[in-house]
Amino acid sequence: MSVSIKTQQEIEYMREAGKILAAVHEELREKIEPGISTKDIDRWGEAAIRRYKCIPSFLNYEGYPASICVSVNDEVVHGIPNKKRILREGDIVSLDAGVIYKGYHSDAARTYAVGKIDANAQKLIDVTKQSFFEGIKYAKAGNHLYDISKAIQKHVESNGFSIVRDLVGHGVGQNLHEDPQIPNFKPVGRGIKLVPGMTLAIEPMVNAGVPDVWWLEDDWTVVTQDGEYSAHYENTILITEGEPEILSLQDGIQ
Repeated sequence: MSVSIKTQQEIEYMREAGKILAAVHEELREKIEPGISTKDIDRWGEAAIRRYKCIPSFLNYEGYPASICVSVNDEVVHGIPNKKRILREGDIVSLDAGVIYKGYHSDAARTYAVGKIDANAQKLIDVTKQSFFEGIKYAKAGNHLYDISKAIQKHVESNGFSIVRDLVGHGVGQNLHEDPQIPNFKPVGRGIKLVPGMTLAIEPMVNAGVPDVWWLEDDWTVVTQDGEYSAHYENTILITEGEPEILSLQDGIQ
């Protein structure tokens, strides 16, 4: 395993990539409502990324055909936007996106309610998001990687939901996916020791029912095996000498 430690210049590029991605997500959040298509979201997202003079990280990445992964209800991640897939009242929708700024990636995901949703779906979104923040309490130099994983798992399972085990977070930088892999559950061992300059994409993927997932025939879309809802929350973070810096959040907006 080779975990890259970023220089101050690289960190500045990643800060800017994260700031731009946060702004793109905020634009998309304001557009989520019943009646739009998942393709609309992708089109708006790509236009916003290019308006910031950035490149979409996901477009054509290993053959993925869109700029924004748009996953609805039981779709966990990597949903492919489609003009025929219309969002309806009561749906939840996960948007996963990345931008490349001066050769450096940022990566972040959010799950939103479409109109009015039921209480359990809202709890799923809230617990998934909070599990990220529980995890990064441990994202400090001197701690170990799986301290983050353990905290995420504890928060999710104590609220009656399950962690997807077939998909994990990852390092991020000049490549969209770098070492280390970051499970959202506690594996055997402690994982690597965290040091300043590491940039990580922490991304809990949480199911309302069982943790098991399928890949659809498009080879991208991951869905829950039991058809229950799934939520996703992700940010790119920087390990520092003190508290972690969340690169892909706008000030005051989570």
